[in-house]
Amino acid sequence: MSGLRVVPTWRHGQERLYVCLTDGRSIAWYDREASRVNLLSEDRRQDVLAVLQPFLTGPVTVGPPPVPTPAELARLSLHPDDDLAPNRPGEALRIALDRDPGPAHRLRPDPRRRALAAEQTVGETLERVEGAGWHALHSIPLPGGDRVHHLVIGPGGLYAVHTLYARRQRVTVTDPMVTLGRREPRPLLRRVRADAGRASYALTAEVHPVLALVGPTDVRVAAPPREVRIVTDTEIEDLAHTGGVLKPADVEALHAMARDRQTWVRV
Repeated sequence: MSGLRVVPTWRHGQERLYVCLTDGRSIAWYDREASRVNLLSEDRRQDVLAVLQPFLTGPVTVGPPPVPTPAELARLSLHPDDDLAPNRPGEALRIALDRDPGPAHRLRPDPRRRALAAEQTVGETLERVEGAGWHALHSIPLPGGDRVHHLVIGPGGLYAVHTLYARRQRVTVTDPMVTLGRREPRPLLRRVRADAGRASYALTAEVHPVLALVGPTDVRVAAPPREVRIVTDTEIEDLAHTGGVLKPADVEALHAMARDRQTWVRV
C-alpha cells in the first residue's frame, strides 16, 4: 500500500484531484481539463499514477507544476478580501437580503428576490462555459453603489452583462427605453452602456454591453440598439461561441486585473 489518498476539490465548477499523504500534505494533483498530473515529488511518481489510475480519462502529461504566469503570480499575491472571483451570482443582493429580509408578509414579492433569481439564472449559465478559455465574475462593486452584474472574459472579448427579471412578461425595447409588461418604460440601456463604459475604463480594454432578459414571453426590439446586445437567458451561452479577439495570455491577464477589487475603486 502506498499510503496515498485522492481528495477531490471543486472551484467554479471545475474538479481538481489532489494526491495526499496520510498527514494531509499534497504531493501531486490531477488537472483533468489540462490532462496533466503535476508532481511535487518525483520520487513518488509511480505511486501517484497508480492511485490516480481509476480517475484518469485519457493520456496525461506528467511532470512538475508549470512556472506561474504573471497573471497567476498576481492572483497569488491578491489579498482574499480584494479577490472578487469567489463572488456568487447576485452576491450583493444575497448580502442585502441577509441583513434586511424585509417584512415576513408582503402583498407583493420583494423585487430584490426577483432580481437575485435573474442574476442566479444567468450566472449559473455563464459558469458552465468556464473551462473553455472563458472566465465569469459576478456582482462587481462600483463606486456609488452600482454593480456590474456579470463580467465575462474570454477569446471573444469582454462583456458586461446586466440581467433583468422578465418572467412571463413581454419586453419592448425602444432605445434607450425598456418596457416590461405594462409598467412604465425605463431608460435601462443607458445604465447598461454606462456600466460597460466604466468597466472599459477600469480594464483599459473594450467591454461590450449586454442586456440579458430572464424568462420573457416575447421580446420586441423597435430597432437594433446602439452597441448593446440583447439576449435571453437561453441565449447567453452563445457568447462563448465567439472568438478570435483575445489570446489566452490576454484573457488571463484581464481576468487577474478584473478580479482585484482595487481595480474598480476609481471608476
